Order: sequence, then C-alpha cells, then structure tokens
Amino acid sequence: MRLSSRSLAIVLCFVVAAAQSVAAQAPTIAGHWEGGIDVPGTRLAIDVDFSKKDDGSWTGDISIPQQAAKDLPLVNVTVAADQVSFEIAGIPGAPTFKGTISADGAKITGQFVQGGQSMPFDLARGAANAAAAKDAMAALDPWIEKAIVDWKVPGLAIAVVKGGQVVHARGYGQRDVDGKLPVTTKTLFAIGSSSKAFTTFVLGTLVDEGKLDWDEPVTRFLPGFRMYDQATTNMMTPRDLVTHRSGLPRHDLLWYNNLGISRKEIVERLPYLEPNEPLRAKWQYNNLMFVTAGHLAEHITGKSWEDNVRQRILDPLGMARTNFSVADSQKADDFAKPYDERDDVLKEIPFRVITTVGPAGSINSCVDDMAKWVTLHLARGKAGDRQIIGPSTIDDLHNPQMVMGGSSERPDISPSSYGMGWMVYTYRGHAMVEHGGNIDGFSALVMLLPKDDLGLVILTNRNGTPLPALLARHAVDRLLKLEPVDWNADALAKQTLGKEAQKEAKTKKNTVRKVGTKPAHAMAEYAGDYEHAGYGTLRVTLAGDRLQATFNGIPVPLEHWHFETFNGLKDPKDPTFEDMKFLFQTDVKGNVASVAVAFEPSVKDIVFAKKADPRLSDPVYLARFAGTYELAGQLITIAVKGNGLVATLPGSPEFHLVPGLGDEFTLKEASVVSFAFVTDEKGVVNAMSVRQPDGVYTAKKR
Repeated sequence: MRLSSRSLAIVLCFVVAAAQSVAAQAPTIAGHWEGGIDVPGTRLAIDVDFSKKDDGSWTGDISIPQQAAKDLPLVNVTVAADQVSFEIAGIPGAPTFKGTISADGAKITGQFVQGGQSMPFDLARGAANAAAAKDAMAALDPWIEKAIVDWKVPGLAIAVVKGGQVVHARGYGQRDVDGKLPVTTKTLFAIGSSSKAFTTFVLGTLVDEGKLDWDEPVTRFLPGFRMYDQATTNMMTPRDLVTHRSGLPRHDLLWYNNLGISRKEIVERLPYLEPNEPLRAKWQYNNLMFVTAGHLAEHITGKSWEDNVRQRILDPLGMARTNFSVADSQKADDFAKPYDERDDVLKEIPFRVITTVGPAGSINSCVDDMAKWVTLHLARGKAGDRQIIGPSTIDDLHNPQMVMGGSSERPDISPSSYGMGWMVYTYRGHAMVEHGGNIDGFSALVMLLPKDDLGLVILTNRNGTPLPALLARHAVDRLLKLEPVDWNADALAKQTLGKEAQKEAKTKKNTVRKVGTKPAHAMAEYAGDYEHAGYGTLRVTLAGDRLQATFNGIPVPLEHWHFETFNGLKDPKDPTFEDMKFLFQTDVKGNVASVAVAFEPSVKDIVFAKKADPRLSDPVYLARFAGTYELAGQLITIAVKGNGLVATLPGSPEFHLVPGLGDEFTLKEASVVSFAFVTDEKGVVNAMSVRQPDGVYTAKKR
C-alpha cells in the first residue's frame, strides 16, 4: 500500500513524538545521591553529586565521611541508557563505579572496583533520603509535644541537617507564655556555651593565616598575660585556653552579672585567682579561659570578638539574625523569653546580660541560622564554593584534646573527651561532636555526627533542662535507624527522685546550725566595702537591724546563722546567693577585718579584706588632722601629702600613715604602730592616740 504525502507526514510526526517521549522518560543522574560500598566487614557510607556541563558531558564529586574525604572530583562520568560509570580522580588503584539505574531513576546499584577488588555499591537519590529523614522527624512530633509538657519547657526549636540539606526545621510551644506567641524557626534563643565553638573557629582562622599557633605560649601573642604562678604563665598555650585544662576551676562569680568590667580587665585579674590543679593535669570547665581566648583574638586582629565572629562566620554564612546581646534580641520581631522552674512553678525570669564574657557564651540565634553553622562544620569548613577555614583545622577543633574523666553511663556510649569548643565521644557506634549551652532561662545543644553527615541544633527557653540532649538522642536513634531506647522515661524517673531528695535535704539544713550563739560585734561594724584583687568588691550594708550583701549588683539579705557566720536568704528576683555562708573575721585589734565566702568551692574560701573609710584618703577630710602634736616633750608634725598623711619628728625622715579600719592609721614603716585622732564634743581634733605594743600614748595637739 502506498502512503500519501500527508499520511507520511503524520507518521513521521508520531515517530518523532514517540522518540521524544522515550528520551523524556530516560533516567537522569543529575542531583545528589547517598548510599554506601559494602567493603568486607563493614559498610562505607558515600554521597555523590552529578551535574551536566554546557557541552552535554557529566561531572561530579564524591564524599566519604568515614575517611574524612569531602567532594573528591569524579572523572570519566558516562551515562548510556540505564548504565552509568564514573571514577574517583587522583586515587591509587583506579577506583571505578559501574552500575545500573533503576527504571524509576531513584537508585543506582552495581560494582565498585579498586586495585583488582570488586565490591557491591548502591546509591539512592538524596531527595528520597531527605524524605525518609523528614518522615522520621515528623513521626517524632507527638513525642516532642508531650516532652515539652513533661519537662515544663515553654518552647523549643529544632533543625536537622543531613547530606548538606536541612531536612527538618520546626518550632514547638511558646516563645512568650503570657502573650501566647509561638516558637518559629526564626525565634531567637540564647545559645549559651554553644558560643564557645565560634570562638575556637575564629582562632582557627587565625592559625590558618599564620597569625596564631595553637602550641606556642600565649605570652608570645598577648604580652602581659599572667596566671597565678610563673610556670603556668610561661607554658600556657592557646590550645590550653580552649580545652579546659588550665588548672583553674570555674571562678564564675567573678564575671557573673558583672556589668562594670571589660574582657581586658578580666584577663588582668587572672593572676589573683587560685588554681586547684597543675596545668594540663585535669579537665575543669572554665569560662574565663574562653574570655581570654576571645581577648587574644581581639589583640591579634585589632577588632572586637563580635566583629571577628561577624566577619569570619556570620556574614559569609548569611546568619543575619544572629547577635551577641540579649538586649539586641529583645529588639527583634521574634525572640523567646527566658523561663525557669521555681518552687515547682514555671516562671518568666529576667534576661541575664553576659556580653562581657561573650566569647564563652553570649551568642543568640535561631535554628534557621544555626543550621547553616552545622552545615559548615559537616562540610569541613566549606560554605558553597568558599573554604572559610582549612579542613585540617576543622578536624583539629573536632578531635579529642583532653580526657574529661568519668565513666560512661552505658557500654555503647564512650566516655567523653574535649576538643576545642566541642565535646567528643562515640554514641552507639557513631562518632559524636557536640556542645550544650545553658544561661539563665535558656538551654541549647548543637550536635554533629561528621561520619554520618548528620547534624542537629535544639534551642529551648527553659533554664537547665535536659530536654535538648534527650530529644537529640531520640532523633539520632530514629534518623540512623538504631534500636529505640526510652531515654525520656529514665530521665523523668531520675528527676522525680532528685526532687524528692532535694526537698528532704532542705528540711534538714538547720541541723548543722549552732543554736544559741550571737554575733561578736554590733551590726553596724560589719557594714563596709570588702575587696579581693580577683573578684572585686563585696558591699555589706545595714538596713534597720539586718545586714545585706551585694556582689556584682546582686543583693542578698543576710541572717545571723551562728557565731560570726551569716547565711544568705532568698531574694525572689535573683536567688544566686541563697544559703551561701558569709564568715566575718576579726583582726587582732578587734575590728571586723574581712569576710570569707565560698565563691569557688574547689579552692579555699575567697577572702575579701575590708577597705578603709574612703574619707581617710580624701585630702579635704584629712586636713582636719594636720598640725603639731606633743608627746612627752617630743613634737610630732602631721601633714597632708597627696591623698595621705605623713608624720615627721625632728631629725627623722618622713613616716607614712596608711588608712586602717575604724578610726586608725597604721605606720607604713612599722605596722605595729598606729595612730587614732581624738575629737572633742564639737568634733574638733584635739589629740592623737599613739598605739604601740607596750601601751597607748596620748599626744596633745598644740
């Protein structure tokens, strides 16, 4: 049969359309793939990215997290119908993959050949794995909703990163309970000590630039840096600063709520803080060393720690909502208020301003921003096409540096070590890098599983809650398809026992009190300013018949406990010093001379020495004491010199009068001799009492 020209055209159009349809249905390898190679005895996780060039040829890269290999280039990528092959460039043994694309284009299976050995491999499209991760997290929603009620957590936000993608990000509960405002992925929370990793990252970039060396003495980069003893001063390195092995316990009350001190001044106070261990002998958490690390970066760069973090991390990553002060958070359109459980009731508490110790913990962020931070670490310091920090430097930050001590809670969870700004351990066979954060009203956790290319960030607006860690474990178990463990039930049971024990202990606290005693001095004699070179000033005032102590702006009413010890009562606004004991001490002259407080329980009590009346250093006030006094026929001339007094005797050099306690001045050149000036009923100085070990002499004013 012969076709007409019109019929032939119709047939040709049909053939062309059919060919196009077949081409459209042919599988493509473009995109992200995840899977593994079944090497003898284990499975090696891999992920692969393919893309098509303008000339129609294929290119790609492969990452092997367990071997710390990231984005190795692929060559000889070929696709023919449902067959695909590709090689890893520059690796001995010509590692080659040859596989078949499934009919639906969702999987590739085949053989991996290297050095004459052949092993099966499989890949699944990243979208499918992302969907599985999303499903796993979605299934966890009911658990989270119940857990925030169980733990009295007002609000929580979480983001999960897998294979370079944010596979889950969501807010739960309320950022503002009274306002009934919901948590979103943009809600700002304080991340507390999770900020430490930002400080070590900044230092790492300085190492990359050759401006810092982890293992050279700090004094090489920060002249004037000093610790309690010279040997520690000489040996302390930047690595020591950020691994909690300085030998110094926390001494946190030095900085807590201290709004009148700079980072530089904190570093200058370090020589006056007593250590309790030798350098590098023991892991002891210390925020002051991270403040020092931040100040070190400031000194090297000539820029503030905040500017360094912003320019080296936040701006390159696009973390636009992240800030360094809770004051800035409260100016934002979406921020969480802080809460704590007090007397079994959840209450909103004031924001705690800690910008002075920013390098140790003042960053505020949201899970949208923090997911970018997590992604950067999982990519070994690479953001898009830009390598922000060297891969080996990231590895150094994540690697164990100092054993933290302590045993493991379970055989499948290893004891922890500390990296640099990160805690490092093995969780149920998976390498874990994490750091929590707790500051008044907020608890946070940032967690990385580098070999699984998985990361999480969890932020809450509840003080000291274990929920971030519990949620992270439940999420990881689901995402990695591990045998389920009811971490939450065990923790809730322990919390109940802990609360019961605490209540019982409170009922017995008065049993250690010595009853029937009274203070040795009149209440007014305890009042005054007490000073410590490291901690600063502790003020004691008398209001009515009760003493009140104030330190770093935090007041605490004092009740007499026994003998010369006073106990801190509860201040509803800030219970920091509740039940803390203040031991007043008397000098040999009977003056209240100092007060000892256990501000750092790991060392001897911190002793604050009572300061002299400030008027005794005021030249105007001192002028009333100037004049000539006669003692047993000998003339003593008292004169004002600068902001002090000097005494001269005929034929003798000047003697300097140092302000003492009460109404006394001590002779600088002979501390056993003191002077007190005597006034008449009108307050006019008419004599001087000279007090020596053998007696008290009176010198009349002429």
